[in-house]
Amino acid sequence: MNPVKYIGSRKALPATSHLYQRFIIPANSEIKLSEIDPCETLEFTREVSQKITKANAERISELQRILCATEKHSLLIVLQSVNASGKDGTIRHLMSKTTPQGCKVTSFKAPTEEERRHDYLWRVHEHIPPKGTIGIFHRSHYEDVLVPQVKGLLPRSEIELRYRQINDFEKMLVENGVQIVKFLLHISKKEQWRRLMRRLELAEKRHKFNPADLEDQLNWSKQMKAYEDTIKHCSTLWAPYFVIPGDYKWFRNLATSQIVRNTLEGMNLQYPDHSIEISDVKIKKLLHGTGVKH
Repeated sequence: MNPVKYIGSRKALPATSHLYQRFIIPANSEIKLSEIDPCETLEFTREVSQKITKANAERISELQRILCATEKHSLLIVLQSVNASGKDGTIRHLMSKTTPQGCKVTSFKAPTEEERRHDYLWRVHEHIPPKGTIGIFHRSHYEDVLVPQVKGLLPRSEIELRYRQINDFEKMLVENGVQIVKFLLHISKKEQWRRLMRRLELAEKRHKFNPADLEDQLNWSKQMKAYEDTIKHCSTLWAPYFVIPGDYKWFRNLATSQIVRNTLEGMNLQYPDHSIEISDVKIKKLLHGTGVKH
């Protein structure tokens, strides 16, 4: 894949296609989040990352238009992470150039009373993006294996059953034209604390603060273990997980946008052939009916 170029410039930016392989977690891999540096930025600077992120957003927008025109496939982006890790900011940068009609964001909170009366995947399936669109899950069905692990709500046998069910569910979606890419936005405990305190300090961010978020700090090791276990069991060939260093927001935006771009480009999207044969006589008759001179 060729390096991304500056918009309107002859100067090439650093190659970025390697980010896909750098952060993908192979199926059945044992991972230790404590060994993955959340401050990783590789060879990129803030300025360069922002330029590439902008170029990626424009390319994602272009590819989304082709996706919409073909109506054969859709893309589901899953964002998982601890609180204050930057899910909202990631979405803004990924979709900054994309028309709202082509993208839908669904946020999954604690299940409602009605949702609890159904199987845990019932509320998820209706929000799978239809063909021709991009869907983003702000948290997802993975909450139904992560939260029970951290809080000890389900026996281990039930957690493992849900892993299998989720993998089967995602495989069924892929076999029906839904491409899936899953991100864990990986930040440090120290950075999470800094961001939570910033929500308290700034009036424009205070509405996002929830005292319950502080439980993340108390249960940090349990959460990291739950994420490690979930990714090991649910990063698959058909629906891979990527662990993205997230302490530096500009690098997080670069990595996620590049992986989404690579995923869309890998779908080999092409505008459909809508060639229509109309004789000159018919065209003249149509124009005559509209009053347009020719």
